[in-house]
This record gives sequence, structure tokens and C-alpha cells, in this order.
Amino acid sequence: MDLPERRVLFPHEVMTYESLVEAFRWEIPDSFNLGVACADHQDPDALALVAEHRSGRISRHTFGELAEGSDRLAGGLARQGIKRGDRVAIVAPQSVEVGLAHLALWKLGAVSLPLASLFGPDAISYRLSDSGAKAAIVHPANRAKVNEAAPRLPVIETGPEFDALCSGPALDLAPDTAAEDPAYLIYTSGTTGPPKGALHAHRSLFGHLPAFECYYEFAPRPGDLIWTPADWAWMGGLMDVLIPAWYYGMAVLTVEADFDPAGSFDLMAEHGVTLAFLPPTALKMMRASGAGCSDLSLRAIFTAGEPLGSEVLDWAKRNLGCRINEGYGQTEANLVVGNCASVWPVRPGSMGRAIPGHEVAIQDENGNRLIDEEGEICVRAPDPVMMLGYWNRPESTAEKFRDGWLLTGDLGVEDSDGYLWFRSRKDDVITSMGYRIGPGEIEECLMGHPAVAMCAVVGVPDEIRGHVPAAFVVPRSGIAPSEELAAELQQHVRTRLAAHETPRRVTFLDELPRTTTGKIMRRVLRPS
Repeated sequence: MDLPERRVLFPHEVMTYESLVEAFRWEIPDSFNLGVACADHQDPDALALVAEHRSGRISRHTFGELAEGSDRLAGGLARQGIKRGDRVAIVAPQSVEVGLAHLALWKLGAVSLPLASLFGPDAISYRLSDSGAKAAIVHPANRAKVNEAAPRLPVIETGPEFDALCSGPALDLAPDTAAEDPAYLIYTSGTTGPPKGALHAHRSLFGHLPAFECYYEFAPRPGDLIWTPADWAWMGGLMDVLIPAWYYGMAVLTVEADFDPAGSFDLMAEHGVTLAFLPPTALKMMRASGAGCSDLSLRAIFTAGEPLGSEVLDWAKRNLGCRINEGYGQTEANLVVGNCASVWPVRPGSMGRAIPGHEVAIQDENGNRLIDEEGEICVRAPDPVMMLGYWNRPESTAEKFRDGWLLTGDLGVEDSDGYLWFRSRKDDVITSMGYRIGPGEIEECLMGHPAVAMCAVVGVPDEIRGHVPAAFVVPRSGIAPSEELAAELQQHVRTRLAAHETPRRVTFLDELPRTTTGKIMRRVLRPS
């Protein structure tokens, strides 16, 4: 079998940021199918997936198994009436079945709709209804929720029912999709209103590859094994890890058990994980666990989702022993900013520079570029990593763009060297006595206190000041909430930042409300 050459975008020799940007060119074929590229175009004997089950059993799956299994599943789904353009939900945690489902749907020309297992019936119902899903592939633990959410929707349960589809005749038609054809539909996390479905094309993979190579220090390398605790229903788990790794013929580790912050150190050591995507929430939980391991094989870690902060960044460098590359993107346009520590210096607190191939700028409300001034983070369009548009929301899609730029809705600052600094969501800005206060700086300051495991800061109404910062704090294990501790945290911020940034109120919680992607839902904390 002749396999297409899998060419990396960047060579491994010494290079500079400027040389990468200058030499980069997009090369996107007119015809392209994600399912074929990530399975059929790989060495069939190469390891694709290492799965650790709850029982402790380890199973290993090759690319040949993925290619044959997805062909057979595509045939089974076609016999169930699934056709090109149909949306099919996948409501299951990380597993080989989830990977096969995506590949098979893409080979059919259908659209995969990943939904997190953490969703309740109402959240599932909204997304199934809004997308017009034709069927759902679900883990047994999620079947009752899906049945409640959409009683008439055909459901395929992983297990014997799923296996039967994978054991029948394979799809008898060769996939024929254009790179611009839709492949997957992922809903925004809903931090600023009702979730919207971002529809992405098969070519979106190419938009992810420059950052994938930079974040992971020029993967793939021989023996690389990549892992993330992030749900594959999230853009971060699916397109920051699983699909680019399979496109490059890399093995992926998946763990059936829930994320164990303390046990993750031994997990990575046991399997020889060399690359990891660890969201800030996961890193903070690992830090708070007090665990560690000296026998790690990590070569690079990527993190994104919200600013990490220098305290956690320093801890990660000391305890994980490898480069930590922060990055930035969103569901609509992922992986457009970041770091590659071996090429351009990491500046703590910065989310990095525009990844080669992408153009990112800070703009004011009139579209003027700003340097050393706060404005909106904008991404030049067109860009292969960008969504085709919001599902059935042409007005919302149009509002997302201005004069050839995608508006992220995030505020940031670009310094004179091209480094970008995240400030906050536009809706998260606290205006107090004329001051504009972003919660990120206060949260980072609070995270530097030894009593704080997690925190979030929002603005609350104040008759005199307009709004004032309020902090919600999860204490570290063994630390008891008290008025004295609240006063100590306020003083900590007052002495390290400024009086006007000091939280006027500190509320202690057992946990913070988060989206399924791990982002803090500050809107839930704001008073109604």
C-alpha cells in the first residue's frame, strides 16, 4: 500500500520566529476527507490508540483497525439511513468508539456533533434540536439523558449494538468530499449567552497543524505518545490532540476513568507520555493535589482555555520538567496564537505570538490596530482554521466579522514585539470608578496565595463605584474558610495590585461553576 507523504510544516533545525512566518504557505487540496487522512492514509500496523480501561486492562489499536472499523461503521450507518450532510451526535467519553464514530461519519460526508457526557438533558436537548440531529451514538451511561432530551431520536449505544454495525459490510462508495465541505459541528461553551453551533470544514485540520507542531515542539518525533484529560467533545480534546495526532500517524493515550489530579503523574510515567494538553484547570488541580513524579518522559506540554498565570506556570516547569507552551483560540477559530519555547522566548503571562500562517491583531472599535493599548483580539479572514459559520444563524455569523477580520469578543494587548496578552472577555470587564478592571490579573494574584486552590473574580453592582470586584475562592485541602482568611486575601491583592482591584467581597465555595470544557462560568457567579 502506497501511503501519501506526511510532510511536517516546519523542519527541526535551528530556526527563528521570523523565518517560520516568512517561509510559511498554506497548501490545502481541493478534495480532502478527514476520515480517510487520519486512518486509511496511515501505516496500518502503526499504533494509533492506547486505551486504559476502568478495570485496569490496557487495549491497543492500530491504524489498520481504525481504517477497517470506520469503513464498516460507515456502511452500517448508511444502512441506518445516515447520509451526506446529516448531523449525528456523539455523546460518549474518550474511547475508541468515539474515534471510530468521527472517522466513519466523515467518510460518509456526514457531520459529527460531539456532545460532552457532562451535559444534562436540557443541554443535550437544546443542541440536538438546534442542530437537527438525525441520530445519536451514546455511551450506555448517557442513554437515559439522550432519551429524555429527544425521545424520538434514533440512538445507537456503544457496546453490542455499536459492535454489530462495525462487523457488517463496509461502505461501498469511496469518500468524495471537498476540503470546504462541512465535517463537524461544535457548540460554543455558552459563557456569554446561548450556545451557538460553529460548523467546521474538513480543511480546518490544516489550520490546526502549524500550532500543533509549535505547541508540541515540532511533533511528531519517534516514540511520541500524546494524552489529554480534556473531553474529545471539546475542540481542545478533538482538534488540539486526537485528530492532528492521527493525521501525523501518532499514538494517543485515552483513559476511561475520571481525571485524577494526583494519579495523573504516575499515569504519564507508566505509559511514557511525551506530549500532553493539560488545560489550566487540570494543572491547577494537579498543583493543589501536592503529588508529583520524577520518572516522567514529557517533552512538551500545551495549555489553553484561560490564562495560566505565572504561579502555576512556574510550578509546572518545576514539577513536570518540560517546556510549557500556552496558546489561544476559540471554538470559531482555534489555535491562532501561542508559544514555542525552543524558537521564541516565553514571556510569563503572555499567551504568545501569532502562530505562523495566522494574522492576529488588537483593534479598537473602528478597526484600527493598537500597540500597547487594550482592544479586541481579531483574526484575519479567510483562514482555514475558521468556522464556515454559525449553524442556522447567518446574522450572528455576519456580526462575528468586520472588514475581513473575525472578532473574538476577547480583550487583549499586543506589545511592540508582537506578544499578545489576554485581558478578559469583553463581558467580563469590570468598570469601577472609571477604571477598567480585568478579572484575570486579580485571579492570578489570588492564585499566588498558598491558601487558594481555585478562584474567579466578577464585577458586582455598587451604588458609588458602579461595580466592584468580588472574589469566589475554593480553598486548598485542609484550609478552613474564615473571615480572617478573607481579610488576608483582600490584603494580599491590595498590597500586590492596587486598592481599586481589591475584592470588596470574598466568598468561599467548594467548587466553581465551569463549562464542560473547564472554563469558569463567571456569568453564573454574577448577581442576577
